[in-house]
Amino acid sequence: MSNDLDKQSNNNTESGENTQSDSDKSADNKNIINNIFSFFNNKQKPKKEEPPLLSKEGIIDLVKDLVVVVILVILIRNFIAEPRWIPSGSMRPTLLEGDRIFVEKISNYKSDPQRGDIIVFYPPNEKLNPTIWGHFTRLTGLFVTDRAFIKRIIGIPGDKLQVVPGKGAFINNKLLKEDYKLLGTRYFNAANYTGPITVPKGNYFMMGDNRDNSEDSRFWGFLPKDRIIGRACFRFWPIPRIGVLERPEYNYDKNQSLKFNPQK
Repeated sequence: MSNDLDKQSNNNTESGENTQSDSDKSADNKNIINNIFSFFNNKQKPKKEEPPLLSKEGIIDLVKDLVVVVILVILIRNFIAEPRWIPSGSMRPTLLEGDRIFVEKISNYKSDPQRGDIIVFYPPNEKLNPTIWGHFTRLTGLFVTDRAFIKRIIGIPGDKLQVVPGKGAFINNKLLKEDYKLLGTRYFNAANYTGPITVPKGNYFMMGDNRDNSEDSRFWGFLPKDRIIGRACFRFWPIPRIGVLERPEYNYDKNQSLKFNPQK
């Protein structure tokens, strides 16, 4: 009987050990499952980190970047090129209202402007903003209030020039053939700068291709070279009219001549 009790006790002990072992295994399995669910939940729903406040170093870096951008804009606009748009019909039919063009600056430092070049400039009768802010706006192209014109060079330094209504411009007593222009009949006035005159050194005589609708040298006189912004070289808008703005090759009508008597 004692042996039977011992066997029973041993059986109970073994049963208790087995029960405890199964319980541990169940707990471990639950922990593994919870860890797996936790892993996938964290992967699918990452914690949103609050954006840090802009630090002092961040502000300094931002200011440095802005300074670099402004310097690059100034260098590109003043030494390479800048975009412009056409606000009026004074250069019809060559340039129409709303056309977008590139104005190159490189030629300003390499050579003098030539007859036939389309030039963007500040007219001599336009008083430019003399303040530091005014210089800054002209350098960057931002918030500019100074008016800029676009016309074609007709007279270069040393030319003897006279504009005749219904005919055109006579250069050194010979009629300049201009296939691009809209010939005007009402654009002249004896009191204006229609000649006969001699273009002084360092100055240019500017005219719009739309001769009846252009405020140009006939009204405000010669354009000093230091007022030139750049030369229109390429139209990039509208797309159907994209193309290079080339300088025309001029000829003179030998059958049309004038006797030149320069104004004093």
